[in-house]
Amino acid sequence: MIFINRNMLVSDKQLIDELKAGKCHPVYLLTGEENYYIDLVSDYFEHHVIAEGNRDFDQTVLYGRETDMRTVISYAKQFPMMSPIKLVLVKEAQDIPTKEWDLLADYLQNPLTQTLLVFCYRHKKMDKRSKAYKAINEKGCVCERAKLYDSQVPDWIGTHVNQHGHTITQKGSVLIAEYLGNDLSKIANELSKVFISLQPGEVINEDIIEQNIGINKDYNVFELQSAIGRRNVVQCNRIVNHFAANPKDNPIQMVLPSLYNYFIKIMLYHQLTDKSLAASVLKVNPYFVKDYATAAQNYSLGKLASCIGYLYDADLRSKGIHNSGTVTDGEILKEMVFKIIH
Repeated sequence: MIFINRNMLVSDKQLIDELKAGKCHPVYLLTGEENYYIDLVSDYFEHHVIAEGNRDFDQTVLYGRETDMRTVISYAKQFPMMSPIKLVLVKEAQDIPTKEWDLLADYLQNPLTQTLLVFCYRHKKMDKRSKAYKAINEKGCVCERAKLYDSQVPDWIGTHVNQHGHTITQKGSVLIAEYLGNDLSKIANELSKVFISLQPGEVINEDIIEQNIGINKDYNVFELQSAIGRRNVVQCNRIVNHFAANPKDNPIQMVLPSLYNYFIKIMLYHQLTDKSLAASVLKVNPYFVKDYATAAQNYSLGKLASCIGYLYDADLRSKGIHNSGTVTDGEILKEMVFKIIH
């Protein structure tokens, strides 16, 4: 290992590539709202930096809630026994009291060059104004990732699938994103189940997604949006009847926010003077712009405003407001969709 002592803000890939090349910093901060990347890099440190036979001697894993900064620094000051370097990995570092972090800044004035000290600061970003952050950024390496926007998730899924030697249909990417949201760890875990069943280079389509992840390719929020946009009464009724019959799989609390975002995007499309910018403004894959164009033809701005009102009313009724309790979520959903498409 070659130790480098320079400030560096890197991506997770750059960080891992640097470690593979035998280059490391005396201190690392893995931080941000996107835990997937923190866990990805943390796992690499834990399973690849110190040889397996030497980990009992030269690798220490601590948890923020169960330790304090003095203990962390005491481990960091210990010399390695069997390896060229010692790894001190602090998980859930955000649980270490804020007032203790100044001790780290003091240690980093003259860190032990044989120790690789890693902090996993999850769920949020460390305050860049703090003494500790400035010290880490000066002496070591910061890897920071923000949470992806919902509109970015389908592209992330496509890239993730490509990295595993496969491709996925555009509709499949959107289907998974709509169903699982922007929890990248959850998405990666579900896709790992899919990869096991695939032949080399096989394309992931909606049938494979349904078989392995359990997302019904015909009855889901994405298909409901599409049917509403086309004002396909028969398809809308089929889907909402399925939702009503399977409320646990398709809770109204998941359907309403998706439809709200859908109608807002149609409104935005209406107001675009340059429709060629639709994909970037709506933050959707260009493949789906035509669907928003069709929906804009079928729904005026006035009608869209009414649709959002129907969603608001359905949300209140699903929470027991203006509802005696005798009307089910499925019935509320059916009535709402009827009003939207008529």
